[in-house]
Amino acid sequence: MTNGSQIQPLIQIKDLYKIFGKKPTKVMPMVREGLSKDDILAKTGHTVGLKAINLDIHKGEIFVIMGLSGSGKSTLIRHFNRLIDPTEGQILVEGVDVMKLNTKELEQFRRKKMAMVFQRFGLMPHRSVLENVAYGLSVQGIDKATRNAKAKQWLETVGLTGYEQQFPAQLSGGQQQRVGLARALCTDAEILLMDEAFSALDPLIRSEMQDQLIELQKELHKTIIFITHDLDEALRIGDRIAILKDGNLIQVGEPVDILLNPADDYVEAFVKDVNRPRALTVETVMKPPAYRLTADTIGEALKQMKRIPANYAYYVTDEGFQGVVCQVALEDAVKTDKEAPMDEFKVEELEPISPDALLESIIPATMESDFPLPVVDADGDLQGELSRTHLADVLADFYTGDDADDNADAKKPRSTSKDK
Repeated sequence: MTNGSQIQPLIQIKDLYKIFGKKPTKVMPMVREGLSKDDILAKTGHTVGLKAINLDIHKGEIFVIMGLSGSGKSTLIRHFNRLIDPTEGQILVEGVDVMKLNTKELEQFRRKKMAMVFQRFGLMPHRSVLENVAYGLSVQGIDKATRNAKAKQWLETVGLTGYEQQFPAQLSGGQQQRVGLARALCTDAEILLMDEAFSALDPLIRSEMQDQLIELQKELHKTIIFITHDLDEALRIGDRIAILKDGNLIQVGEPVDILLNPADDYVEAFVKDVNRPRALTVETVMKPPAYRLTADTIGEALKQMKRIPANYAYYVTDEGFQGVVCQVALEDAVKTDKEAPMDEFKVEELEPISPDALLESIIPATMESDFPLPVVDADGDLQGELSRTHLADVLADFYTGDDADDNADAKKPRSTSKDK
């Protein structure tokens, strides 16, 4: 995921409207006045597809657009490459107004800037797998040897080496979708438009395709606009998520924002059945590390310990997190030699957890630990802590009614002076 807040967005959608009907411009005043989608349809026979959409999409992110059927998500993605023209509004890609492109410029834009992956695979049944993948390069005028070589590379990337001469009908649904993905990637387009690309797949194959997309993105850093109606899918692959309802943009945010801070009842209803422990990471709920020791000697460490309102602290050096230190152990050690270096002191080993770990994976360790677990990044630096009491409170918020009482009793640990 890229930090898009500090760079110019790759794609900007500005005040975008789409009205379907014979005279859409005449309906615009009613739309701007705030009449509902149903009222406008009843009075004019026109359908409001999109209303006042404003979006910034940043280079290298997977941006998920989701909503129920009729929300406008597929209508919106078709505006990016002007398969649909808006009634009003701007579509800027790297500062270029796509609406101002002439026919030839638009054709080149579609061929080289954006590629689409469709829900029902969109493969040509009379062409081989290799020919399907190389098709975009063929349209660009690339010679046969070059395009076939590149197509073979992408087939290898998606795990379909050996299927080059097969035809789509000879492949499974998952294999066909991989061909569609390879075809889109083969053109080397900077932007991928994926409209319900995995929706037609069986759950297991769908999960495998999601995994493959995530792994590919780590290497390719494409900008991907991904349409889905499945919140679990959106949370799994999306860097940011936009939620639409009746052509209106309801909320945009990172997955954790959508889950923990829904904008309204509609979004809240969307997320209520999501298994949060399977969707949220430690980083989203951890607290800053409350107490840390950086002393060089045991005596200095004890002085630091006595200044904090706890009987334990995390010992941190230039090399990162080392372990947990208890006041009682320091007091015993000082009696022997208060000038002894801390690197000779035996700290209590406590297995750290990663900020990227899913909550589901760390529940047992957190609940069994007397101390809040240290959250340590890949460089060994202490980033935060997660106590069993705090985790129990977080988990309790995910249950309602009878489940809340049952799970709170089951999950809430006993209180100790070590557990904040």
